Amino acid sequence: MTADLQPYQMFIAGDWCQAEGGESFASTNPATEEDWAEIPAASEADVNRAVEAARSAFEEGPWPRTSPTERGKKLRQLAELIKPKAEDLGRIETIDTGKLFRETRWQANNVAAMYEFYGGLADKVNGYVPPLAPDQNLMYVTHEPVGVVAAIVPWNTQIQLAANKVGPALAAGNSIIVKASEHASAAMLEFAAIVAELDLPPGTFNVITGHGEPCGRALTAHPQIDRISFTGGIETARRIIPSTANNIAKLSLELGGKSPVVVFDDADLESAVNGVLAGIFGASGQSCAAGSRLLLQEGVYDKMLGMLKERAEAILVGDPLVEATQMGPLATPAQRDRAERIIQQSVDLGARVITGGGRPAGQPKGWYFEPTIIECDDQNLPCVQTELFAPILSVVKFSDEAEAVALANGTEFAFAGGVFTRDSGRGIRMARAIRAGRIWVNTYRRSSVLTPFGGFRNSGYGREAGIDAIRDFTETKGTMIEVSGKPMADPFIMG
Repeated sequence: MTADLQPYQMFIAGDWCQAEGGESFASTNPATEEDWAEIPAASEADVNRAVEAARSAFEEGPWPRTSPTERGKKLRQLAELIKPKAEDLGRIETIDTGKLFRETRWQANNVAAMYEFYGGLADKVNGYVPPLAPDQNLMYVTHEPVGVVAAIVPWNTQIQLAANKVGPALAAGNSIIVKASEHASAAMLEFAAIVAELDLPPGTFNVITGHGEPCGRALTAHPQIDRISFTGGIETARRIIPSTANNIAKLSLELGGKSPVVVFDDADLESAVNGVLAGIFGASGQSCAAGSRLLLQEGVYDKMLGMLKERAEAILVGDPLVEATQMGPLATPAQRDRAERIIQQSVDLGARVITGGGRPAGQPKGWYFEPTIIECDDQNLPCVQTELFAPILSVVKFSDEAEAVALANGTEFAFAGGVFTRDSGRGIRMARAIRAGRIWVNTYRRSSVLTPFGGFRNSGYGREAGIDAIRDFTETKGTMIEVSGKPMADPFIMG
């Protein structure tokens, strides 16, 4: 590594440390293609050290035995620590991922609000007393922390996605190990520096960095892990699922999507165009909820396609740190290469590129990709079926509501979906009919920590956020107490 790279360390057991053996890798700015930071590459021994610290904190430390109200106060203190540093967090995330600074800055402020929310939930996890007869035993049901949590987060919206794991896990009294994405680890390590100011018991919160092999594999297969929360791609998920055979860990998966946006003839077209633009060109299409499939009813097809083409060609692509920029680069060169390959395959099979389709002129450096719209007559084209994680919109025409439902449900994914129509009954019917974990009607890509999200089918299982999020990081325990005062009956005498 060169001396001018910004050095980072992992956060394990309350201390900052390098990887064992000093192994590291560079983080590259997607807008400039320049290496800018040096990130530790955790070995299996580093993973073991982090898990041992988290296990010790859970079994022997004070955090699980701290009152839920006090744990909630700590999380609200964390929110207050984040607020004055939101701009710095956002800037680092932009440099590391290429996401717009306007968006990362807003998201960092939103992360503070998320920890306020989870702090408020900490003492709201109520048990219950089953209604047994007065002469029977007293039974009560409680929720206890599950133990050591492994949280694996992707590079996109990293600190916000991590908040939906770290917040409820800590609120419930667990210890946690966050594995940051190898594509962009810096923001997560900057966040760890803020958590370090809280003075949590050592080992309660840890951040490790490294590649899937050995770091990710060793973490998910570790016998001392009790709960795994993964956000990322389906291929990685397929490797994690067998790993849980080693530890029988609880597992939740938030995976990819190929989300449909359905626009009916009666829709408010201005609103629908804005929803489509937000869904696919927001964050350069690098979102699991990206509205990458546009289903247009035939009566509005030509008009709306023309409106979208005009708006897409006016999008300002450039430096994500500049306030006026509307779309930044892709996060990795592999994403750009894959997008180009899938587009060519689709064109060879009959797709028509309406606008975009390649690297923008005037951007000699950076992993930029043009806002792209592709007209597709066949639902089975690669660009329609494949999650591209790029600003590529595949457009398919439909005739009636039944066909729209069939097309919307016609991929292996089922993460999100959108519907634009002035007919409220139709909006409700479509929301019920589309198989997905989140549906928007007459809007798109809006979110709230109050609302749970997650996918069906190959988009994963389990939910994050919402008022029940904390329960997903607990175990349910039933306790029965003899209250009659009589000795226990002889077990060999029936009746």
